[in-house]
Amino acid sequence: MANPAESAATAASRQGADESARLKRAYKTLSAGNRILLRASHEDELLQQMCQVIVDAGGYRLAAVGFAVADANKRIHWAAYVGPITDSFDTYTFTWADTECGQSASAVVIRTGEPVVGREILTDPAYSGAAYALLREDAIKKGYLSTAAFPLRIDGDVVGALSMAAEEAHAFDAEEVALLSELADDLAYGIKNLRAQEHHRQAQATIARLAYYDGLTGLPNRTRLLEQLKASIRRAKRENQALAILHIEVGRYDEINKILGYRAGDALLRKIGQRLTTALQGHEVLARVGDAEFALLLPDCGAEQATDMARRLYQALCEPVKVRTLQLDARAFIGIALFPGHATQADTLIRRANAAMHQNQPAHGGYAMYTSGQEQESVRRIALMADLRRAIRNNELSLHYQPKIAMSSRRVCGAEVLVRWQHPGHGLVSTQEFIMLVEQAGMVTPLTTWVLEAAFRQSHAWRDSGLEQPLAINLSAHDLYDSSLVDRIAGLISTWGIAPELIQFELTESALMADPVGAVETLTRLKRLNVDLFVDDFGTGYSSLSYLQKLPVDGLKIDQSFVTPMAASGDSATIVKSTIELGHNLGLKVVAEGVESEVVWERLVALGCDIAQGYLISRPMPAQQFKAWEHAWS
Repeated sequence: MANPAESAATAASRQGADESARLKRAYKTLSAGNRILLRASHEDELLQQMCQVIVDAGGYRLAAVGFAVADANKRIHWAAYVGPITDSFDTYTFTWADTECGQSASAVVIRTGEPVVGREILTDPAYSGAAYALLREDAIKKGYLSTAAFPLRIDGDVVGALSMAAEEAHAFDAEEVALLSELADDLAYGIKNLRAQEHHRQAQATIARLAYYDGLTGLPNRTRLLEQLKASIRRAKRENQALAILHIEVGRYDEINKILGYRAGDALLRKIGQRLTTALQGHEVLARVGDAEFALLLPDCGAEQATDMARRLYQALCEPVKVRTLQLDARAFIGIALFPGHATQADTLIRRANAAMHQNQPAHGGYAMYTSGQEQESVRRIALMADLRRAIRNNELSLHYQPKIAMSSRRVCGAEVLVRWQHPGHGLVSTQEFIMLVEQAGMVTPLTTWVLEAAFRQSHAWRDSGLEQPLAINLSAHDLYDSSLVDRIAGLISTWGIAPELIQFELTESALMADPVGAVETLTRLKRLNVDLFVDDFGTGYSSLSYLQKLPVDGLKIDQSFVTPMAASGDSATIVKSTIELGHNLGLKVVAEGVESEVVWERLVALGCDIAQGYLISRPMPAQQFKAWEHAWS
């Protein structure tokens, strides 16, 4: 006859061994799960491999991850499952609603946010009803007796459950549950990180698409065309070939916009883009380069082929385009320029194709080839370069200031410094032409020096008059290569006694990407002066997120090409929203430039943008007007 004391000891020993084995497999599962968290690069991969680890390493019968679906039926969507396959499980509808069918372990976990452990499928009253007959049948077929589920909590919200089942009826003791809860928390953390990474990838892809492609037509934009044209010119030089650029402008576009509205104009451009694309033969590159302007790159093409293409495009656009119920005239004017005969540089080639388009006459059949002899503009430009040099030397330029507004308080929080040139003979030189002249004349450093000295002098004058607002000064890619730049700025701070917080510098994203290593070095030296640094025109230079993290900057300025149309363009609104989130996630202030309407202002406020700048607030103004304007604004 067996000794009762020995039988009890044997049972206790067996129980202890079972608990030790379960604890060991839980530790093993947690360890293997952590390795999966480090390796997984996509959410689906993480979920499936985690379930596989629970089954393979942990020895559990099955594992699954279910997410709560916020629909009328409150379904549970099973995103991953590893275990025996049976038909009965697939036909069962899981819900997290508080109904008879919503009492499964996973459903309760999703509703309550608390783990549910030790559920015995065949004996638990929660599973005794007719609604769970298929589930009980499934458990018998798959060979499990007990289940457990743990909440997957992201940012405080339960988004789903990690569920598993064991062959034993009395599995999942307290220590095992603690380890499995930790595994569920780790899994939730991994899901959150991978979703954040995917969000950033999508934002970066959107930035790339909007930076290089036109959001309306889907065609390459001017930036992309210029890159491809430069590459084609290099190849043409190597292979001794010719190429052509056709510049195409849609007639009456402005009139259509004014009469029928921008939506009709947009619809017209989309259909014209499609019609032009249909006329291509496969090797050409069509881009949208202006409001109603397209450009076509024709590699390995001479004058005769370019003329034939222009004739074909003109004929294709002679047919009216149907927009809504109207048949609109889509005739276009086309200019042609050839490499190497008309120009050997990409910018010049595009400019001369554009010039040929403007010279176009109806007698030419809708298209015209660039012809030489129109050098008046070049002579004027050369004369302006000489005048610019004198203007900088003789202090004949002026600074204007465009206010910035803190969106939460609507208070003035600074101004951007903008240089203006009122030529005595030609009047106000446009900003675009002024910048082109500065670069072509090699006057970037002298101009930057003039702007810095004038801005510091004005900051000092404002401070003496009781006006203390930070001034943001633009720096170019050329400035970043100037080894004396930082020392010059440090000297100005000392000379004028300007507090560093009253000086900011804005550098375009494209300038930073021109020489990333050198840019980081220069910005680091600038940052040691305790000035604020902003990445200007963000979204147009296609910088990587990893590179952005290395920059010692304080904020981003979203390019106005995204901000101004965001009320009407879903793509623009998406990039603005993503950029604001990205900036804030990196601990940066976000400035929106190009705010021209109340609708855009309100959208930006809702998105949590920090600072606004644009014509809705004020156009740039001379220094003597700023104080009065600020008083009126306040």
